[in-house]
Amino acid sequence: MTSPASPKTYHVKSFGCQMNVYDSERMGDLLSADGLTAVDTPEAADVVVLNTCHIRERAAEKLYSDIGRLRQPRADGSRPTIVAAGCVAQAEGAEIGRRAPDVDVIVGPLAYHRLPELLKLARTGRAVDIDMPAVPKFDSLPQRRIAQASAFLTVQEGCDKFCTFCVVPYTRGPETSRPAADLIAEAEALVARGVREITLLGQNVNAYNGGLTLAGLIRALAQIDGLERIRYTTSHPRDMQGTGGDDLIAAHVEVAKLMPYLHLPVQSGSSRILKAMNRAHTRESYLATLARLRAARPDVALSGDFIVGFPGETEADFQDTLSIVREVQYAAAYCFKYSIRPGTPAAAMADQVPEAVKDERLARLLAAVAEGSLAFNRSTIGRRCTILLERPGRKPGQLIGKTPWLQSAVVSIPGAAIGDLVEVDIVDAHPNSVEAVPVVPSSQESAAA
Repeated sequence: MTSPASPKTYHVKSFGCQMNVYDSERMGDLLSADGLTAVDTPEAADVVVLNTCHIRERAAEKLYSDIGRLRQPRADGSRPTIVAAGCVAQAEGAEIGRRAPDVDVIVGPLAYHRLPELLKLARTGRAVDIDMPAVPKFDSLPQRRIAQASAFLTVQEGCDKFCTFCVVPYTRGPETSRPAADLIAEAEALVARGVREITLLGQNVNAYNGGLTLAGLIRALAQIDGLERIRYTTSHPRDMQGTGGDDLIAAHVEVAKLMPYLHLPVQSGSSRILKAMNRAHTRESYLATLARLRAARPDVALSGDFIVGFPGETEADFQDTLSIVREVQYAAAYCFKYSIRPGTPAAAMADQVPEAVKDERLARLLAAVAEGSLAFNRSTIGRRCTILLERPGRKPGQLIGKTPWLQSAVVSIPGAAIGDLVEVDIVDAHPNSVEAVPVVPSSQESAAA
């Protein structure tokens, strides 16, 4: 089987976090700038990029499963050029080469700006770049092609926290921040292309320090005409403590464009388990941070991350997690079973929790989170807010937009279009969405009367 010598089309498949979604988009920008055209399916592509995530145990197996399908010959006997990108490529580059000899390019998350060059090198043999270069990749990326209402903007990468379960410091490198001037320029360019909402991304986004703090960057971005909404994710509880946290909390009060939503992963409700995780916060300090935020911004919606079955977790520890879910009343949360990541300290810990116990605890946790999400959505019934329309709904005439609290709001508004900001009243709630009706302008109300 052969791969095309002069590829004309590409498809990027993204796994995992929002950072990977951003990176996939940027790899698409690179390939488009090099003359290739995006297609919707891998079957129609000359180049298929698998942009992987290494956080969960099955991430690598998903990669190999996709590679196995892609290597099968097409009707003309060819196969696409296969690119393994992202964090699995960074962590397991040599293993990928051994297990999947049909992979043509292996490139890590800090080197994907070289993707067009690597594809050319791959014509004569596998091309690999899993270095962590000193020159930031962002300096080598082309102008973004995005043309939608909401966009991600990576402001910070890497992690210095070294949680005992996590591979991010090894796959994304140390914490680095992009210069504020570069980010403001990129945001202005996005707004000029029709973007109305920007979500600032980072592995530890509230550790941002690119000449401004995260709060300072948010205040600067809020001055851009046409940018209507600002969000950020993912924050670390350690960086929400002290003056940096106070500054960010103040921004939630003072910057109207900053949405009332905070994603702050706690991972466990047990201080004993948090210490074993090397999370650098306790249950008590985490709750104190949330209390400060809610005192300043009572309508804020909170979301979090949880890991069940960390080594040594007892039923009492798990009950602490259930209790913090009920105490905080999260609008949403992402819940996972602990999975061994080779090379991390937790992988060698004693008292690994049996899979059956992890499964049972995860089911209980998901039920508690779902109960809280529904309660939060119900608490917003009767609120009037502005939603940003993002995509069509399931039924004819329906549109789905995001509320300030990141809920999916289903609404029917004749004449409205994707990208519009519309005022609505929330009238009903479901576990994963709310229903809304448009607010009738007062002049129309008077005419109707």
